[in-house]
Amino acid sequence: MSTVQRTIFKTNALDLVYCGMFATLMMIGANITSFAPFFVVGGVPITLQTFFAVLAGLVLGSRNGAIACTVYMLIGLAGAPVFAKFSGGFDSILSPTFGFILVFILSAYTAGKLVETFQTLTSYIVAALTSMIIIYLVGTNWMYMSYKVWADAPPELSYQLIWGWMLIPLPKDIILGIFAALLAFRLQKVLKILPIKQSRTLGEK
Repeated sequence: MSTVQRTIFKTNALDLVYCGMFATLMMIGANITSFAPFFVVGGVPITLQTFFAVLAGLVLGSRNGAIACTVYMLIGLAGAPVFAKFSGGFDSILSPTFGFILVFILSAYTAGKLVETFQTLTSYIVAALTSMIIIYLVGTNWMYMSYKVWADAPPELSYQLIWGWMLIPLPKDIILGIFAALLAFRLQKVLKILPIKQSRTLGEK
């Protein structure tokens, strides 16, 4: 095996390890309330899936970050109890909250693309918060649509009420998003695993 072949094999092996690691972190984050009950606010479980999905994109880049979130989703759809409340199975697609699981892939990809292009701490924070916005927009609208179309929703359920529910975890996710940006920026300096596309900074023409 040539030096180039060994390098490619090592890189691919590391990619698999990193993707598997973040998929596992998302499994843990989905059920953080099982050993940290204070994460339940008003009867609503607050998970760390969003944090780890954004962190995956920031640390691994667009491709591997999206792969990590896809692996997590597929493991859950295959029947493993890795979604919130230890749920799983293909019928999870019909869950009102499945939109969040699906959009994790897009959010990780978006975060990765932004930091692959812009290499500043500000860009990491912008990437994290942009990904959070995508998660909330897609996930919340999916939830409202599912309740209205196929889920058993009470007649008084409104679009405003759905967004009212989402205000509960929002402050936590904003704080964790910024923390993810700070952590990823530091990790990139040490691990250097992010595939850099260009060397640019925000504000350049």
